[in-house]
Amino acid sequence: MSSENPLSLSRLNSMVRAAIEEQLPLKYWVTGELSEVRATSVGHCYIELVERDEATGEISAKARGTIWSRVYSLLRPYFLEQTGREFSVGLKVLLQVSVNFHEVYGFSLDVCDIEPAYTIGDMARQRMLIVQRLTDEGVINLNKELPFPLLPKRVAVISSASAAGYGDFCDQLNGNLYGFNFRVQLFPAPMQGSKVEEGIISALNAIACDLDSWDVVVIIRGGGATSDLSCFDTYDLANNCAQFPLPVVTGIGHQRDDTLLDIVAHTRVKTPTAAAELLIHTMLVQAEKIENLRRAIPDTVSRRIADERRRVEMLVQNLPLSVAMLLQQQRHRLDIWEQQLQASSPDRILARGYTLTLSSGRIVRSAAELSAGDEVVTRFADGDVTSTVKNIK
Repeated sequence: MSSENPLSLSRLNSMVRAAIEEQLPLKYWVTGELSEVRATSVGHCYIELVERDEATGEISAKARGTIWSRVYSLLRPYFLEQTGREFSVGLKVLLQVSVNFHEVYGFSLDVCDIEPAYTIGDMARQRMLIVQRLTDEGVINLNKELPFPLLPKRVAVISSASAAGYGDFCDQLNGNLYGFNFRVQLFPAPMQGSKVEEGIISALNAIACDLDSWDVVVIIRGGGATSDLSCFDTYDLANNCAQFPLPVVTGIGHQRDDTLLDIVAHTRVKTPTAAAELLIHTMLVQAEKIENLRRAIPDTVSRRIADERRRVEMLVQNLPLSVAMLLQQQRHRLDIWEQQLQASSPDRILARGYTLTLSSGRIVRSAAELSAGDEVVTRFADGDVTSTVKNIK
């Protein structure tokens, strides 16, 4: 065809469509890695399949796909039942597809079926192995077990200085409606690419060198392609975060994203803005408690004074009765003591037939205290007898 008779784009695309329908009329089983999964409110699911070079890990092929609602409503529960996993990013899948080309929307695949036995891909399998390793080592929940600070005012942020998410985070904190003051310091680290692990671990180490200066660590990224989140799924990064001595809050993706860093962090939120809202809400809870206590102080003091006044009045009213009871108790004790004294009185003992011997006015307790010729007085219950000692045996 000459340049004098050019094809319109729509005509050319129609020819491409016809060629594809003629050359690829069947359904084909295709392997690939899910780099995007997006379910819609009407029940359709849009996916992106990629293939990576085994040596470099770079994407060597990519295709969009659609699972229409009538198919997705059957495939999703079947897939979940067979694998125990939601249809999600990172899985390698074996899909039965038909090839489709649209003049406006271009090349795409219509998904007809899935083989669950193939579905657990390299990315998901590696994540599972790392999670199991962290669990076996007993560290996976260590950061979650730390108490979250009541007043998280000193915030160490790990993010890229140029990330829009970092700006959103700071704007949300600084513009909070309650006037809370936060001290925020950025510890810069790359948030995508091969340097993510090294950068975040280095930032954590820098924070750990001045641990007492911070209440909480926030790792934020926000936005970006889902396929970029694989850099947050490494063992060393997850292990460092899990064992960090301060609570770690992550806001590195969207609602549907879930990284290993999210799994081991103390708290995972959707976005950097949500991380800021978490800190503000925590401060607000404590501020409300303090305000409630402040309001309660006058009433509490008044009630305490009233209670003490009533107690004093009752004591005054009961004082005569209490004094009378005390006097009666003491009188009873005196009576008992008097009885005990009378029972042990020498007169009582003499009345029972005993005698008391005295020498020079003192009681004689032993024969060794006397000598021959000593004059002694023997006292009976009814009188005294004076004698002279003749001899001592």
